[in-house]
Amino acid sequence: MADEQRFRITFAKEGTFKYTSHLDLMRAWERSLRRAGVPLAYSQGFNPRPKQQLAAALPLGHAGEQEIIDVWMERPISVEDLTRALVPVLPDGLRVKQVRQVSLEEPALQTQVVSAEYQVTVEFPAEGDEAPPTPEEMRHRVEQLLAAKELPAQRRGREYDLRPLIEKLWLESVYRNAVTLGMQLAAREGATGRAEAVVEALGLDGYAPCYRRQRLIMED
Repeated sequence: MADEQRFRITFAKEGTFKYTSHLDLMRAWERSLRRAGVPLAYSQGFNPRPKQQLAAALPLGHAGEQEIIDVWMERPISVEDLTRALVPVLPDGLRVKQVRQVSLEEPALQTQVVSAEYQVTVEFPAEGDEAPPTPEEMRHRVEQLLAAKELPAQRRGREYDLRPLIEKLWLESVYRNAVTLGMQLAAREGATGRAEAVVEALGLDGYAPCYRRQRLIMED
């Protein structure tokens, strides 16, 4: 325990790997760390598992630009050696962007996330009766949504108010048959905004959205 280290890995989840479930993602990290031959620390108990924590689950089909996972080592290793061993054994679709050591005393990673920033591109059919909204129309929709005092929504049969979960929302572009939006949504325990719900509230559901989580915002 005295020699344990805790490392924070920032990584991208992209390509076909975005269709990997949360459980399979954790298994992929476990396999990769074992293949890297680094001195993993394991949990206690009947079925020891490598000590690792993912900051926030990414919905199936969403890409992630700066996802975060913490992993523990049972004895000292440098950031450089960990990175050098890990990068070649990661599966296609997982890409390390940064590795740094953090304090063992930090709270659980999941409890530090407060918000998430997304980029969402909604594509309209190239041929069809319905043209994509104009930039003016999209700006109006965004302004109306932000001005709303409440936005009733449903998830798994339960009603909730989406509005307080939308911290920021902006139009990035309307180009040809695609609308691109930026949004910052709450990502706290019991208060997590879903990008799909915002797309629906804007009247853009039913088309072909592409979701990318740009970053996770942590407590100061």
